[in-house]
Amino acid sequence: MTGRIETIRGPDDFAAAFDVSRETLDRLRRYAELLERWQKVQNLVSPRTLPEVWQRHFADSAQLLEHAPPFRLWLDLGSGAGFPGLVIAILAANRQDAVVHLVESNGRKCAFLAEVARCTEAAVEIHNLRIESLSAANKVMAPDIVSARALASLDDVLDLAQPLFGRDTVGLLLKGRQAAEELEAARKRWTFDARLIPSRTQAGAHIVELRDPRPAEKPRMDPNNE
Repeated sequence: MTGRIETIRGPDDFAAAFDVSRETLDRLRRYAELLERWQKVQNLVSPRTLPEVWQRHFADSAQLLEHAPPFRLWLDLGSGAGFPGLVIAILAANRQDAVVHLVESNGRKCAFLAEVARCTEAAVEIHNLRIESLSAANKVMAPDIVSARALASLDDVLDLAQPLFGRDTVGLLLKGRQAAEELEAARKRWTFDARLIPSRTQAGAHIVELRDPRPAEKPRMDPNNE
């Protein structure tokens, strides 16, 4: 199904929109329950979004799967309360050998991610560290997909994530209304192939599909003009 979804009010609307099994829906219900419980003692998401969790967080995350190639290793940066990475892991639970790596520097949020993963049997690996630390240490990860949501400007995301991109890695970045402007700004320092995909969950928002990011070559100085 394509096109913007006007309203996802709850589990039934989500199941109809994304064609998920009853078992998957039950796991997402458990996720929503844990989010509401932990939110009372820890600020995981904006409180005003809790009543709209199926639209604002679950559906917003789930739409990335429509644009994802087959994957074995999905890397989610700045996972926070698990969006989009943990939702993807729950939806992909039946995919053999598929693992989602969640990168989050906040230890308490990592504890929440671990509890949701335990209760939903999601196939994830949680990295409690900063993205730049993972980038500096990474030698062989080469994820199939890199995702991020509300992390930073595209230019800053590439500063953090570019070392993690392999030759065939696809970036799927959830962006708001300024996505086109962020692309234009990032091209001043980077070269890449990209396209904007309209969001199904928020008018004016986009998914940035990005491949092969590299630092832009600096123009050579003409010695005759020095």
